[in-house]
Amino acid sequence: MQDPYAVLNLPRDADQARIKRTYRELAKSLHPDRNPGDAVAERRFKEISQAYRLLSDPKQRARFDRGEIDGQGNPRRRFGFGGGEGRGGMESILERMFRGQFGRSFVGSFAGSGAPGAFDEMLRSRGTAGRPGGAKVRKRGVDRRIRLEVDFLTAARGGKARLELSEGRALGIDVPAGAEHGQVLRLRRQGESGIFGGLPGDLLVELDVQPHARLGRTGHDVTLDLPVSVPEALLGASVMVPTIDGRVRISVPPHSNAGRVLRLRGRGVARPGGGRGDQLVRLLVVLPEQPDPDLESWARTHGYRTRRDDEPE
Repeated sequence: MQDPYAVLNLPRDADQARIKRTYRELAKSLHPDRNPGDAVAERRFKEISQAYRLLSDPKQRARFDRGEIDGQGNPRRRFGFGGGEGRGGMESILERMFRGQFGRSFVGSFAGSGAPGAFDEMLRSRGTAGRPGGAKVRKRGVDRRIRLEVDFLTAARGGKARLELSEGRALGIDVPAGAEHGQVLRLRRQGESGIFGGLPGDLLVELDVQPHARLGRTGHDVTLDLPVSVPEALLGASVMVPTIDGRVRISVPPHSNAGRVLRLRGRGVARPGGGRGDQLVRLLVVLPEQPDPDLESWARTHGYRTRRDDEPE
């Protein structure tokens, strides 16, 4: 198995920031989208992705540095069956296993010519860790969690979003209509790779819905504060307003006070059981920016009560 440090051309004491920066540079140049049909680039891309997955995880990196796992994340054997020290380790194991029944001479003869292969075969027949045939335990990959920024209209109407992952690949995300801030979408088998052929984990995508310049949301209703002039509020008017479906025309009734709410039925976001909420348009009466002598003169001669001075605080 290749050394992940060598694959990324990094020193063993490289910090996480350097590992991430180096990987991104390599992934950008080797990505299959930039090298269509290039088998060598595709193989190198897979190698650097595997190396980054291991080194970007502090726990896995520490296990590799201690020699507990190889470059693929698989556990290493703690003793060998070849010559030298591994051969001696095998002999000591055989001695402990068979000394009581057959004596040292049997151990010596078994550990002679062809012993490593014979001992391997014996282990396979007996199973590894109590499993017949030495089968390794399959383990499902762990889930990953990531945040995805989604604009207000995409979340309200539903649509597509693009998710860029750290290992250089991208996923198309189907955002459901009416999606809420903080909602988590589960993408099956898009998480970390499994071990020994186990299924990959899932990818948990938490939606970070960005605010809209004018529209807001309360439950399944869309909200809008609509500025209107004094003449529009007093005499009534027909004005254009934004909705999640585009601009529509509404009527402001005559003698509309500030704070009055107009309801546009079915212009809100989708409900889980079907149908849609409404859009609530709150009127804000705005005075002219420049002083208006006629309006001020009218105000001096047409005062009226809007509250009771003896109302309790």
